[in-house]
Amino acid sequence: KQWYQRRVAITAGVVGTKFLEGFNSLREKYDFIGDCRGKGLFMAMEFVESQSTNKPIPNFHLNAMAEKIKDYGIIIGKGGLYLNCFRIQPPLSVTEEDAEFTIAVLDKVFGEYKDGLLDLESFRPK
Repeated sequence: KQWYQRRVAITAGVVGTKFLEGFNSLREKYDFIGDCRGKGLFMAMEFVESQSTNKPIPNFHLNAMAEKIKDYGIIIGKGGLYLNCFRIQPPLSVTEEDAEFTIAVLDKVFGEYKDGLLDLESFRPK
């Protein structure tokens, strides 16, 4: 039992690091990602209008991205003081390949958001 618990902890650290490295790579690519943080498999990604202002993006923008990400089979939680963060908490069984897939999906959806291709108006509060 101790061996299994240690193995799970090591795997969580390795895969969590892979996620955070990928998230920080996306942060360098997209100005609307303000911060990436986490430990192990408990991570968060903050969204802002611009890294220079750190003003939170409207919540409905985040909702549009989350729904598009869900179309690829990835469920992401939302949170943060201004509801402008994705919370990423994969199961302990997550693999490095899962992390790579998730990062690729996020990159695709963030690119669509940047290029104005997401239907934001469907998520705007009435």
